[in-house]
Amino acid sequence: MKTPHATIRESWLARHREPILMPEQKILDAHHHLWDREEGRYRTDEFLADVAQGHDVRASLYVQCRTGYRDAGPEALKPLGEVETVLEWSAGAPNYPLGIVAFADLLAGSQVRETLEALCAIAPGSVRGIRNTTAYHPDPAVRSNPRPAPDGLLRARAFREGAAQVARAGLTLDVWAYQTQLQEVEALARALPDLTVVIDHCGGPLGVGPFRGRTPADFAAWRQGIQRLAALPNTRIKIGGFGLTVFGNAYHLNPEPPTSAQLASDWSPHVETCLEAFGSHRAMFESNFPVDKGMYSYVALWNAFKRLSQPLGQADRDRLFWRTAAETYGLDPGWQ
Repeated sequence: MKTPHATIRESWLARHREPILMPEQKILDAHHHLWDREEGRYRTDEFLADVAQGHDVRASLYVQCRTGYRDAGPEALKPLGEVETVLEWSAGAPNYPLGIVAFADLLAGSQVRETLEALCAIAPGSVRGIRNTTAYHPDPAVRSNPRPAPDGLLRARAFREGAAQVARAGLTLDVWAYQTQLQEVEALARALPDLTVVIDHCGGPLGVGPFRGRTPADFAAWRQGIQRLAALPNTRIKIGGFGLTVFGNAYHLNPEPPTSAQLASDWSPHVETCLEAFGSHRAMFESNFPVDKGMYSYVALWNAFKRLSQPLGQADRDRLFWRTAAETYGLDPGWQ
């Protein structure tokens, strides 16, 4: 199935250059992918080329995206190939990634324990969390995955049983869900207080399909969902994903790529809402590259986050740029 992501055009991105803001700010990129697909190649080398553009990105967290599954063996263990592939690609750059959010089919319920144990065994200390494909909306215009999830995964009893095993294994659960699913995420997090639930991409504020135009009522509904999730102490949020087409941004259609000042202005209402609800100690910035790379450059992305966090103190900025991610996933980046 055709990718829903904006096409990466290096020549278009190169049309805008800007200096690195706050170059001394240490960063742990809390969410990125690696792949080698028909739509393009973005392995560790390509990621490091983006990292090398000037921001002090010292480590990263890889998040599953169906890369390099095993071709043979038990179905439940085929996702181990993703961890093996990523570690192979990153052999010469051990901090990129410093940790991995892998895939294990939580619909296997309590039986997923075997897969979790196998994942942790092949890469001791590297696998720090699990994520499944769960973002669903009935409107075909709302699609952020080449293989959209079916309805009901987050509500399924088996999924909840599998998520309980994630907690028992000492791992986190990343959840990518649209704003229309935040009540389901809340119910899951409420039912499993020992499970750390990380809400990806600002909780999926939508701007396409029935949400095209982003009415005040749509924004208010998303904000209420975020506030209810933030009331649960076992939740965290990743701030980013603004290059996902479902957000409704269309930077890729403009003659010139966006500046960090434009991005900061556009993203401010959502970022401020997330920070007011979760605080810097439970929020973290993410690049979501290469998914978002079709919309803006790595330099502009982190400059935008730096602009948005400028009013905060250094301790709060450090939490957003690296410390919250390190603490959430149990990572030791090697700096203080």
